[in-house]
Amino acid sequence: GPTADLPPAANQTQTARAGSLALRHPIPAWQAVLLGLASVALVLAAWWYVTRGESGEERIISAVKMPSPRETLEGFPSLWFNQALTRNLLVSLRRLVLGFGLAALVGVPVGILCGCFTRVHAFFVPWTIFGRNAPMAALISLTFTLFGTGELQKVMFLFLACVAFIISDAARAVADVGSQYVDTAYTLGATRRQVITKVLVPLAMPDIFNSLRLLFGLAFGYIMLVETFTAEGLGGVGYILNFAMSRGGKKEHIYLVLMIIPLVALGIDRVLYWVQRQLFPYRYGTAGLLHWLVYGCLKAWEDVWSWIWPPRAAWQHLSLPSVQQQAPTS
Repeated sequence: GPTADLPPAANQTQTARAGSLALRHPIPAWQAVLLGLASVALVLAAWWYVTRGESGEERIISAVKMPSPRETLEGFPSLWFNQALTRNLLVSLRRLVLGFGLAALVGVPVGILCGCFTRVHAFFVPWTIFGRNAPMAALISLTFTLFGTGELQKVMFLFLACVAFIISDAARAVADVGSQYVDTAYTLGATRRQVITKVLVPLAMPDIFNSLRLLFGLAFGYIMLVETFTAEGLGGVGYILNFAMSRGGKKEHIYLVLMIIPLVALGIDRVLYWVQRQLFPYRYGTAGLLHWLVYGCLKAWEDVWSWIWPPRAAWQHLSLPSVQQQAPTS
């Protein structure tokens, strides 16, 4: 090659340089952090540059359209106290948990059935395609018509907006499980129910949970969308945005909410990612604290269920004699 005649030191340097420029080459964690901070600093510097100056003539963008970073931070006390940021944020989180939790409660079992049985998947395909491509504005109008403007409307909107994505992702996760695992389970004498509950579902759950974690962040945007149409008194962060965009609102609150909501979503995502790593240690190489806790609970439930409803071999001796046993001998 071209480096065959180079001395060893130069050869190693050129090899390291080529590796650092290779596609999808991993970088150290400190470089990733510095690059992320540099990106944020670049955006803040551009924001400061276009809003610098006191009067409207000195600015590239006037204060009416975009406040400066300093003016935005000065509006935080009024957002915290006058607009009750924490209470409205808790209201939005409660709606989000109820709506998304209902979608997960329905979507995950249906998606598992779709991934296991082709006919079930064919039955639900039209509805998942419709749900994944339905415009959100149309869903808002539909839920207003069916459920009014109260809390139920917001929960059902989140349910309808998320359930199709959950079904599709859960079905794909089950379908992606290798057929060799299913064939091995059948070879060992497993029934169809055991293949589903002991092979397909456990192997697909890491991908299903990861999809739920990502979709939860997407649902944050949906709740903000539906709350902009809420009536006064129902609260929510979306209502703060709607009020800030009105004639008497403060534009600083819009930018503050746009910075606060991603930070809250990021914090929730990191917590869910920790739960994900602890639930599936065989995928992420962790201690698996939650995995062993869930495993112990499921094992205890199986023991209790087997005691309440023992296997057929354990109670066959309690059954009545068969007709052949009762028939007289000739």
